[in-house]
Amino acid sequence: MKNNQVQAGTGGAAAAAIPSVNRAAAAREILMRILFAVAAAVFIVVVLVICVYLFVTAVPTITEIGWIDFLFGDRWLPSAGYYGVGTLVVGTACATAGALVVGVPLGLLVAVFMAFYCPKPLYSFLKPLTNILAGIPSIVYGYFGLQLIVPMIQQMFHAASGTTLLTTAIVLGIMIMPTIISITENSLRAVPKSYYEGTIALGATKERAIFRTMFPAAKSGVMTSIILGLGRAFGETAAVVFICGNSAQFPTSLLDPIRTLSSNIALEMGYARHLHREALIACAVVLFVFILLITLLVMLLRRKEK
Repeated sequence: MKNNQVQAGTGGAAAAAIPSVNRAAAAREILMRILFAVAAAVFIVVVLVICVYLFVTAVPTITEIGWIDFLFGDRWLPSAGYYGVGTLVVGTACATAGALVVGVPLGLLVAVFMAFYCPKPLYSFLKPLTNILAGIPSIVYGYFGLQLIVPMIQQMFHAASGTTLLTTAIVLGIMIMPTIISITENSLRAVPKSYYEGTIALGATKERAIFRTMFPAAKSGVMTSIILGLGRAFGETAAVVFICGNSAQFPTSLLDPIRTLSSNIALEMGYARHLHREALIACAVVLFVFILLITLLVMLLRRKEK
């Protein structure tokens, strides 16, 4: 009898404790939802403030300078009142294209090696090395290019200076390789092995199975890696300032110096005043729009992959 009463009392206490536990869990869940919502709101506000500030400053400035003169002008000479970014856009585009020519083939080949040919002991060394290269500050790459590649280019081609478009392309190509390698390797490994094994079973060589079966199956990831590399090369600043020559002119050869949009902002923002400063902000908007287009392209590719 007493045992039954004790059990009944214990059961009642447990039943009474359950609602309090549920209420505490519900309160924690509500609190976390509020915390997440606040974090998301702060992020959105920060992005909107940046966008609004850039465009509110840039649009009137470009209108004052003239849209055609600003976007397609071939002279950037603030002391004389010329604010044409045509040479800067072309210099940025040439450096980015050169980086892709250098970095994409090497990055894809290294990714194939790591995914299909690399022995495990070597892979355990290469994978961390790739991650380390991705994390090296860009200014270190710039110093490396200035001390090693600039003299090499100057001596090899007997150029007046080694700070050229070619030097910039080589250094940027090295910088984007870790991104291309990592994402491409992961994309190739994500393809079901049955694709590869089935192609081999049909009599194809290993190389043919990789490039005719695995790469098409992983094309969205491969394209994403290339576009992300393009985005990094397009917006790079610290390394480029060291090695591009910083001359606002249309390049006619690989040995000509260039100036990019980002390096132009970094070089002149410290002393710019009034219209000059606002024109540099307009340069940032041009750079921002290009990066935004690249980001949207990546999003479209990922949506297509899903």
